[in-house]
Amino acid sequence: MELKKNVPEYTGKKVAFFTLGCKLNFAETSSIARQFDELGFERVPFKNIADVYVVNSCSVTAESDKKSRNMIRSALRRNPSAYMVVTGCYAQLKSAEIAAIPGVDCILGSNEKWNIPRFLNGLVKNRQAFVNVSPYKNINSYLPASSFGDRTRSFLKVQDGCNYFCTYCTIPLARGKSRNLSIGDAVNEADKLVGKGIHEIILTGVNIGDFGRSTGESFPDLLRALGKVEGLERIRISSVEPDLLTDEVIEMVAAPGPFMPHFHIPLQSGSNEVLALMHRRYTRELFAGRVAKIRTLLPDAFIGVDVIAGTNGESDALFRDSYNFIRDQDITQLHVFPYSERPDTQALTIPGVVPVPVRKERVQQLIALSDRKHRLFSERFVGKIRPVLFESERKNHRISGWTDNYLRVERAWDERLINKIVPVTLLDLNDKGIFTGA
Repeated sequence: MELKKNVPEYTGKKVAFFTLGCKLNFAETSSIARQFDELGFERVPFKNIADVYVVNSCSVTAESDKKSRNMIRSALRRNPSAYMVVTGCYAQLKSAEIAAIPGVDCILGSNEKWNIPRFLNGLVKNRQAFVNVSPYKNINSYLPASSFGDRTRSFLKVQDGCNYFCTYCTIPLARGKSRNLSIGDAVNEADKLVGKGIHEIILTGVNIGDFGRSTGESFPDLLRALGKVEGLERIRISSVEPDLLTDEVIEMVAAPGPFMPHFHIPLQSGSNEVLALMHRRYTRELFAGRVAKIRTLLPDAFIGVDVIAGTNGESDALFRDSYNFIRDQDITQLHVFPYSERPDTQALTIPGVVPVPVRKERVQQLIALSDRKHRLFSERFVGKIRPVLFESERKNHRISGWTDNYLRVERAWDERLINKIVPVTLLDLNDKGIFTGA
C-alpha cells in the first residue's frame, strides 16, 4: 500500500504581499511570508491574481493611510473572491476604518500579525471583517524578523516599539513600548543570514538606539557582538535618535570592521523652539555636535536626515530658522515629510496650524535643498574607487549596487557581479544622482 505524502495545507494556492512604510515593515513582511511558504503557498507579485492578499500597512501620515486603502481596494478589484488580510500600524490604529472597506476579511494588530495563518479560515471569505487588535498597552510580543531571498542585502529587526511619545507621532500607540531581542538571539539571526549568503545587513527597528530596554543590554554592546559575526562583511545602522547616537557608537563605526560609513539621524526640525513643541529629547546644538563628530572621524560618510515641515506652531520665522540651520550642516540628504494631523496626538492641541499649501511649499524648499546637498556630496567621488555590493535585479540591461557610503552605482549587466563586493571606479553622475561604474 502506497503511503500518502504529507502535503502542506494550501499547496497550489497563491499569496501576494504589499508593504508600506519603513524598513522594519519590510523585514516583518519577509518573515510573515515565510510562514506562508511553509503552508504550501506560492508567492506571486501583488499585481497578479492571488488567493490571499496581505497588506502590511503604514499610518505615519494621512497619505500613508490613503495608500494603504488604495492597495486594499486595488487587490480586491483584481480578485474580489480573494481572502484579504490587513495588518501593520494602520490596522492597529484604525481597524474600524478598514473594516468598512467591502471585501476585507481579516484585520490583525501588532500583537496578532505574527499568527496570520491561524486566521485564514480555510480561505472562506467572511461576511464582515474579523478584527483582532489588542490595546496598545498590551502590545508586548516580539518575534525576530529579517528579509532574505528577495535581495542581496537583508534587513534585520533588532528592536520594536517606542517610549518617546513625541507630540506628532502615533508609533507608540501602533507598536507599544520599546522592547528587543537579546544580543545572543541577534547574533544567531545574523549567523543564519550569513549562512544564506547575505553579505550586508541593515539593523532596523522603531528606535534602535534604545536597544536593551527589555533585556538590560545596550546598543553599543549589540554592535560589538554583531561586529564579530564571522563572514558578515557589511553592517548598516538605520535611524538612530541624535541623543542616542553617542561618541562610542560613532567611534565604533569609524574603527576598522564591518560597519559602513552611513548614518541616518531623525532631526525633524532645525529650530529648538519647534523641537520643544515636538517633545524631542535634544537640541539642534547636540545634533550639530553629532554631525561634526562624524565628519571628523568619517569625512566620506553619508548622513541622511529626517525633517518634518509645517508642524503646528512652526511659524514662518521658525521655519526659516530651521531651514538656515539645516542648510549650514554638512549632511548628505534630507527625507522630508509634511506634517500630518494624527488622531490622539498632543500636537493637535498646539496652536498655530500651518495651512496645507504652506506645508507643501516648505516641503519643496527642503527637497530642493536636499537635492543640492546630495549632488555636492556625490560629486566629491567622481573618479574615485569605492567598494560596491551589487544587487540581483536586472533593469535596462544594467546591474546596480551600493557603495560603502551609500552611493548608487550602475554598470552593464554582468551576472557574475550579483551579490559580490568589488572595487568600482565611479565615473559620470547622472541627473538622478546615480553613478556609472567601471
